[in-house]
Amino acid sequence: MSTSLPGTSTAVAPAATVRIIASPQSWVEGEAVRQLEAVARLPGMRLAVGLPDLHPGKGAPVGAAFESEGFLYPYLVGSDIGCGMGLWDVDLPVRKAKAERWAAKLDLEGAWEGDAEAFLTEHGGRATGFEAALGTVGGGNHFAEVQRVETVHDARVFEALGLRAERLLLLVHSGSRGLGEAILRTHVDRHAAGGLTAGTPEARAYLERHDGAVTWARANRALVARRTLEGIGATGRRVLDVCHNSVTVRHSDGRVGWLHRKGAAPWDEGPVVIPGSRGALSYLVLPVGTGEHSAHSLAHGAGRKWTRTAARERLKERFTADSLTRTVFKSHVVCEDRDLLFEEAPPAYKAIDRVVTDLVEAGLVRVVATLAPVLTYKTRGRSAE
Repeated sequence: MSTSLPGTSTAVAPAATVRIIASPQSWVEGEAVRQLEAVARLPGMRLAVGLPDLHPGKGAPVGAAFESEGFLYPYLVGSDIGCGMGLWDVDLPVRKAKAERWAAKLDLEGAWEGDAEAFLTEHGGRATGFEAALGTVGGGNHFAEVQRVETVHDARVFEALGLRAERLLLLVHSGSRGLGEAILRTHVDRHAAGGLTAGTPEARAYLERHDGAVTWARANRALVARRTLEGIGATGRRVLDVCHNSVTVRHSDGRVGWLHRKGAAPWDEGPVVIPGSRGALSYLVLPVGTGEHSAHSLAHGAGRKWTRTAARERLKERFTADSLTRTVFKSHVVCEDRDLLFEEAPPAYKAIDRVVTDLVEAGLVRVVATLAPVLTYKTRGRSAE
């Protein structure tokens, strides 16, 4: 058993080290721990890390990172390959925000009217047959959110990013839409949840498709941001973009390994935004330390506290749909899918403050600023296929 950092616990599984980075104040569901330990027993697995937002997924936990050698596992990456967060500095002061007006007219549904193939090429991608969905948010926990700065905690880093406290920001959370799902389905049809031996033709073919989906997802976030900015009559500059569903090669001590992230933000790519629910703050953080203890990964959000079914059942007894279109920050929520409105309600998620505090106490991040929601866009009730 290795020595834990503050706010972490460590145990040894039969095949790999299992590490959960969460304080006793953070609630981690037993099923998520069981899934983490099951992944640690896969062939070639060396390290399985659960982050403070750890929660059960479909066969493998979300809010986790896994290091393997000799094998890579598409099932651990999941269907939304390349999903991540992008942050834009908006050239519009907070005082000019018109959240109610924007909520009434902003519409990101349907195929973009521009040249999707040219946009993909411009962003380093290529056509895949899923261009009708390019520039759309998608379902589930995806969103586009106009934000304001609540508090600046590290002015030096904040200003170095070119940010100003009086201006709006835009956070986009989306992925590769149907493309990533098609890639995973192709793998599952042949291998179920099994892995691929590194270096084989099948592994190389998967990685090529995977990397294309990561690029496609980044372009998708850029187009969602463009459509949102056009919708509110503003321009913007991308500050950061990070992926939290991926597998990447890592070289360490002369060994070649594979780092899988499933709902885990990168520790090693600079500042990261860790969002809460639509009724909570988001945290702009700077990674610190070495990152080795956490598999060079960070929490990617608050993490679900309740399943979607449980959230619908519990919250429909406490709230009306209309009441959930406003938050404690007096921000507006655009979500015309009634079930999704309840499934994604703030009480369905863990407390983001606790999640970030766990990361700080584990020596993984420093808080740069907190961001509050102004307008959260989910769906108009129509989606591109």
